[in-house]
Amino acid sequence: MTPATICSDDDAVRPTHVEVNLGLLAQNLAAIRCHVGSAQVMTILKANAYGHGLVPVAHHMVQCGADYLGIAFLEEGILLRREGITTPILVLGGIAGEQIPLFLKHDLTITAPSVEKLRLIDEAAAAMGVKARVHLKIDTGMERIGIHYYSADQLLEASLQCKHIEVEGIYSHFANADAAELSHTRLQLERFHDVLSFYEKRSLPVPLRHIANSAGLLQMTDSHLDLVRPGILLYGVYPSAECVRSIAVKPALTWKSRVAYFKVVQPGHPVSYGSTWQSVHPVRVVTIPVGYGDGYFRALSNKAQVSIRGQRYPVVGRVCMDALMVNLEQGTAYNGDEVTLLGGDITADAMANWAGTIPYEVLTNINTRVPRVYL
Repeated sequence: MTPATICSDDDAVRPTHVEVNLGLLAQNLAAIRCHVGSAQVMTILKANAYGHGLVPVAHHMVQCGADYLGIAFLEEGILLRREGITTPILVLGGIAGEQIPLFLKHDLTITAPSVEKLRLIDEAAAAMGVKARVHLKIDTGMERIGIHYYSADQLLEASLQCKHIEVEGIYSHFANADAAELSHTRLQLERFHDVLSFYEKRSLPVPLRHIANSAGLLQMTDSHLDLVRPGILLYGVYPSAECVRSIAVKPALTWKSRVAYFKVVQPGHPVSYGSTWQSVHPVRVVTIPVGYGDGYFRALSNKAQVSIRGQRYPVVGRVCMDALMVNLEQGTAYNGDEVTLLGGDITADAMANWAGTIPYEVLTNINTRVPRVYL
C-alpha cells in the first residue's frame, strides 16, 4: 500500500509518527457487522477516533457504510460537519443549555438526559423553527449522565409533549460489560427493557434502542438490539483481557520512530533524569526522539520495550518529554533505523500493563503533535 498523509510537508518529515491502516479498520467494521446481524452500527470516534485521527477515520467510516457516528463533544461534531460529513452524528456527552442552538444549526443528534434538558432543547428548536433530533439517555447503573431507570417514565412522558423534538433513539451504557462476571451487565439490560416497556404499554412505536458498547456486543448478543456502538473494538483492540474474543479484529495503529543517536555508556554512568538506571558493564544505548510530550507515558520508564531490527529492547532511564533511551546491550542499530513503539507484538495491552493503565488510555494519549499517516 502507498502511504497517504494529511500532514504538511514539515510535519511529515518528523521521524516519530503513527501509521493508521484504513484497510484494517474496514475489515474490523465488516467483522462487527457480520457478528451483530441486522443491528445498525454506530462507529465511535471520540477522543480523536481513539488516537487514530478524527476526520480521516470519520470519512473512511462513512465510505464503509457506517450507519451512525458517535462522538463525545459538540466541538467534534461541528468539525465533522465542516469537513463535509453528512452522516447522522450522535453527541454522547452532556450538554450545556447555551450549546443547543449550535447542535441544531449543525444538524447534530442530541443526548437528552433529563426532563429539564429536554425542555431546553424543545424551546430552542421552537425558537429556531426546526425539529431537534434526540436520543433519550437512561442511567441503568453507570451513575454518569442520564435519568435513573426508576424515574425514566418522567422523561419519556415529557418527550411525548414536546412538539419540536423527534425522539429518534433511547439508550443506556454498560458499566461492567468487559468483566468475566456479567451479573451487573445483565441487570442493566433488564432495567433497560423495563424502561422500554413504557412504549409497549401505550402501544407507541419504540425509538431506536441501543446499549451495547464494544464489550457488550462481544459478550452479550441479546444486548445488540437495534444498534451497537463499537469503540475500541473497531480499532482492533479488545476492551479487556477478560472479554470473550467472539469477533476477530486486528489493531490498525502502529506508532513508529527512528534512532536519533547511538552511544556506548560505561558502567556506573546512569542514564536520564533521576539516575534511575545504570549498567555494570559497557552497553550500547540509543536515543529515540519521542517522549511523554507525545503521549509516551513517563510511567513506561525502565519498564517498556521497543522493537528495532526485529529485536525487542528495554527502555532504560526515565522517559523524557521529547526523548527516551533504549539499551541494546551488545545489539546493533544505526542512526535512522526504524523503531516500533506500538504495533506488532508490542500491543496496546502490553504497553498498558507496563504503564499500569488500560489500552484506551494508551491509544488516546498519543497526542496531535505526532503526525498520522494513513495507509
